[in-house]
Amino acid sequence: MNTKPIVIIDTDPGHDDALAIMLLIRSGLADVKAITTVAGNVNVQKTTNNARFILDLIDSKVPIYSGSAKPLKKDPIFANVHGTSGLAGAKVTKIELLNGMAVKKIIEIVRANINKVTLVTIGPETNIAKAFLKDPELPKLINKIIIMGGAINVSGNKSRVAEFNFFVDSDAANIVFNAPVKKILVPLDVCNVMPMFLEDFQKIEGGLKKPILSMMKNFIKGIAKFENFKGALVYDALATYFLINPKAFKLKMMDIRIETKGELTSGMSVVDKRSWGTKKPNVNVAVKINRKMFINDFIRIISD
Repeated sequence: MNTKPIVIIDTDPGHDDALAIMLLIRSGLADVKAITTVAGNVNVQKTTNNARFILDLIDSKVPIYSGSAKPLKKDPIFANVHGTSGLAGAKVTKIELLNGMAVKKIIEIVRANINKVTLVTIGPETNIAKAFLKDPELPKLINKIIIMGGAINVSGNKSRVAEFNFFVDSDAANIVFNAPVKKILVPLDVCNVMPMFLEDFQKIEGGLKKPILSMMKNFIKGIAKFENFKGALVYDALATYFLINPKAFKLKMMDIRIETKGELTSGMSVVDKRSWGTKKPNVNVAVKINRKMFINDFIRIISD
């Protein structure tokens, strides 16, 4: 009997997405049924090309289904820390055909595996929101969603208050947060204190060391230039790590809503921190991750 969680990774690769995908698939601890791509760090053609590069790098046959080219209601907004290709330092040469099947496949896989699928969303949540709009019963058929996004008690990394994924498509994030599905959130608060450095990546043994070092050198330069931080902030890898070692995480239930209309606050994760009033907790938030466990597991899994 297969006891591995069935997983769909919805992603916009992205250096940290690359680490996240490699980490989860290489761990062998999840049955990854699909990679669905979305516009986010770069446009959807580039994110899909990058997904193909990552899977080829680890010799994975997981199918790729391209998805949304723009947010639900807004114009696309792209990142700058990943370079123009979205994966600076990687030799991405293949152009992957855009099949536009992400939303269809998300629905199909969930309905074929009722209450067994974990969605890992490590980009803007446009594809997931579209799937929920198309099939309103879908949230109740999902085991859980692990979300990289949000800023609880720290500043945003795209605006004063908003994390990138929620900022890019706040309407989609709002739909997901209001959906009746178990949610686990890995926000900037824990990601910001879990950097990796070149000396960490130097400890990798085997064939992935060289391409990862090339990518991470460029990523660290981008983070330093645009976010004034020294080190690789590996946001998305921490989200997939929850499936590998949940014991490394401390979680806390919170009542969070996503702002969609604020002139200065669009994409903000609005937490009810009041000491009074009736709370309606809707998401389990990672408030602490054991960094030593993560680094050790990452190096062990990625090494040959």
